[in-house]
Amino acid sequence: MSDAAEHMDKLMQELRRGTITIGVLSQLSEPQYGYSLVTMLGDKGIHVEPGTLYPLLRRLEKQGLLDSKWDTNESRPRKYYLLSETGKEVFDLLVVEWRSIVQSLNHVIENEGDETVGDD
Repeated sequence: MSDAAEHMDKLMQELRRGTITIGVLSQLSEPQYGYSLVTMLGDKGIHVEPGTLYPLLRRLEKQGLLDSKWDTNESRPRKYYLLSETGKEVFDLLVVEWRSIVQSLNHVIENEGDETVGDD
């Protein structure tokens, strides 16, 4: 593997770590269980390993951003997750922040070659 590819793998891992949380929260306005989230996100181009998702769901629940409830009516019990009231507020704030970051980064990237001449 080339140096650039190795660096890219590490940087993408860091970038994905933060964005997966927003992606997960975006899908929990309706109750979902873990595997359904993996599938839904994958269908939308956000690939999340179950080994990444389940610890994230437990952490978000512990932080009070998610509520959960077991459904034992099926042959296999499933734990469903849903945004809590605090989770809804946090998600809305994250979306505002995300859009601001994207706008700022787009501005920086689009003006990458521009040089500003300062007053000396």
